[in-house]
Amino acid sequence: MKFLKNKGKTTNKNRKKFEMPHIYVILFIFGAIATISTYLIPSGEFNRIKGPEGREMVDADSFHYIKATPVNIIDFISIIPKGLIAAGEIVFFTLIIGGMFMVLRRTGIIEIGVDKLARKFLNHSIFIIPVLTSVFAIIATLIGTAELSLVYIPVIIPLIIALGYDSITATAIALCGTVVGFTVGVLNPINTGLAQKLSGVPVFSGIGLRLTLFIIVLFVTILFIMRYAQKVKQNPNISLVYQEDTEKRQTYKDITKHKPLVATQRQKIGIAIVLTFFVILVYGVTTQGWFMVEMSGLFIIMGIVVGLVTGLTTREICESFNDGFKDVLMGAIIVGLARSIVVVLEDGKIMDSIVYGLGSVIEGAAPTVAVIGMYIVQVLINFIISSGSGQALVTMPIMAPLADMLGITRQTAVLAFQLGDGFTHVFYPTSGYFMAALAIGGVSYTKWIKFFFPLFIIWGLISIATLVIAQLIGWS
Repeated sequence: MKFLKNKGKTTNKNRKKFEMPHIYVILFIFGAIATISTYLIPSGEFNRIKGPEGREMVDADSFHYIKATPVNIIDFISIIPKGLIAAGEIVFFTLIIGGMFMVLRRTGIIEIGVDKLARKFLNHSIFIIPVLTSVFAIIATLIGTAELSLVYIPVIIPLIIALGYDSITATAIALCGTVVGFTVGVLNPINTGLAQKLSGVPVFSGIGLRLTLFIIVLFVTILFIMRYAQKVKQNPNISLVYQEDTEKRQTYKDITKHKPLVATQRQKIGIAIVLTFFVILVYGVTTQGWFMVEMSGLFIIMGIVVGLVTGLTTREICESFNDGFKDVLMGAIIVGLARSIVVVLEDGKIMDSIVYGLGSVIEGAAPTVAVIGMYIVQVLINFIISSGSGQALVTMPIMAPLADMLGITRQTAVLAFQLGDGFTHVFYPTSGYFMAALAIGGVSYTKWIKFFFPLFIIWGLISIATLVIAQLIGWS
């Protein structure tokens, strides 16, 4: 009997605790499921026509089934390289961001900026969260570039760590702030403006409801991040990335315990150059249509120029870039893996079939139910079309006339698109810039979901409530 008892204890003791698979495994499984789906879902497509400003969009009445082109074993073997190639802009942007910031760090500029901000907020450190989150959200809701979170994260991580928080706090400030601004899109041309134009709704009309929603969602988001951050401040051991942040804590822990850092003349010139480059960046993004290729080129030049001006040798600059590449390499690969899922759906000619099928599901439903259905459809579609403008071009020509048939205002249909598309950008692993941002922040996807999922549910409930109210009041 004693032996049996001991044996039972040993069995329980040796029982392995369930662990989430590595993100590579998760994305590979999604890729395999997508491949199998090409054999199960009929191939189909919409005709493409020229829309506003020459953009390609779908003809909502043109869907037709075509000859099946399932992904075979040879194609499946090559989906990961194809995904890396298809996501090349984001992959290399991620690497270059990591390299450029490592150069800036080596010049000492980052440390000087962090030192000054850390001292300014030292006695009221929690207020750094609403300040930064609000700034990032306002910028995103005006210019619609959520990808700027990739720029913000490496800048604020040293500051947030120095103030006693962790990498998840810093990553959340940047990702959640930008995605709130982007999603609600008070004056966002990329989702709000384009979707309204495609739907025949006056561009940027309905601003009052969107502004109210922006304030509510931003307030809730700030409280959520502050609540987690305060817990980490009081007990660092409960941080979800406590082990991963060990080196960062060592690097920045004494930042306010020494004399204030004073920039040398060369560093002051370097800081001025950095600010100039960021002014050029904002100008290019907002007026010249710059995106990741142009931004990548600008960051390469910025790293070289600032490095030389502040006294680094060419070898030191190159080594710094290499060190930065290593830090974000995993995130860059993840971006390619995520993109491979979309490559499978495109090669198998089933993406349009999925969009058409989801749109058909809500046909004939009562208006209040249908508007929630529209939101859910947009949430699901965003898994395979992670671009806001891309999703608008594919779905709004279908959803706008469908809204007329269901007794839903087109303005509400646009909002269903915005809310269904936007918030999932920092949830789905198929969102390239999001996975790159996690890599730059040093936060694993599974740790992020553990932190973020409650907020995602809150956002979802707010979205559904807002859409129901918009439908009931006949918002237009």
